[in-house]
Amino acid sequence: MRELSQAREELDHWRKAAQQIAEARELAELNDPSLQSELEKEVERLEKDASQLEFETLLSGEYDHDNAIVTVFSGAGGTEAQDWVAMLFRMYQRWMEDHHYQTEIIDSSDGEEAGLKSVTVAVNGPYAYGYLKAEKGTHRLVRLSPFDSAHRRHTSFASVEVYPQVEDVGAIEIKPTDIEIETYRASSAGGQNVQKNATAVRIRHLPTGLVVTCQNERSQSQNRENALKVLRARLLDRQREEKEKEIAALKGSRVKAEWGQQIRSYVLHPYQMVKDHRTDYETGRTEDVLNGRLDEFIEAYLRSQVGA
Repeated sequence: MRELSQAREELDHWRKAAQQIAEARELAELNDPSLQSELEKEVERLEKDASQLEFETLLSGEYDHDNAIVTVFSGAGGTEAQDWVAMLFRMYQRWMEDHHYQTEIIDSSDGEEAGLKSVTVAVNGPYAYGYLKAEKGTHRLVRLSPFDSAHRRHTSFASVEVYPQVEDVGAIEIKPTDIEIETYRASSAGGQNVQKNATAVRIRHLPTGLVVTCQNERSQSQNRENALKVLRARLLDRQREEKEKEIAALKGSRVKAEWGQQIRSYVLHPYQMVKDHRTDYETGRTEDVLNGRLDEFIEAYLRSQVGA
């Protein structure tokens, strides 16, 4: 029923676009000079809508239409890397706001001096996973450090994980005997306990060793629900990666381990450039990118995957 609803929604978009194009053609055939300005605006809007519909045909994966869970966490580099996590998270927040996605921070861990050690956010809206899967991987920042008294150039790394939210719990079964659930007090920066009650939740999946935590809600039951949501998403992603490895092995090609691969560099010194190493798409508008202008990078990646 969910797939049928999505198919109907997509078909309605195409039918609506076709109807609007027909109406614009009828308007043009009137050849009325007083309608010229209105017609030009309509054509511009239709071209934009058609481009969006054409682009969405790239999002044909099994879970591309679904909501997403995004986790950003720091790599080597201490405070520098933790500040980079905060910068990346802000970048994604701006992009999500521009695309009218609803977001909810599921879990976050503050850095010791600045920034974030990690942050996990649920992103709800059409094609959230389809778009954001392009961001999965390691992101590298090169800049003059604001935390270095000598103001030297530093390189920092942060990793981004993206999973589809599993709406159908039947797709991933989590047996009660396969998990250990631990509760503890939520903490703020510096490890200070901020709640008297043990509302934070840590779940360990025994068969795989995966561990997820959630401490952002005041309710233990809500934190438990969110933690299970993240665990289902990570298990689904693990299952998908195993299938892809099996298919690649049957094809006789070498499987690349995406984990830890540097997908994009953000250079702020000695020059300004953001470059995606998978597609070679680059721009000198670093400030725009860090303010959420990611569509060009996402589109370049998705187009590169067609037929891959």
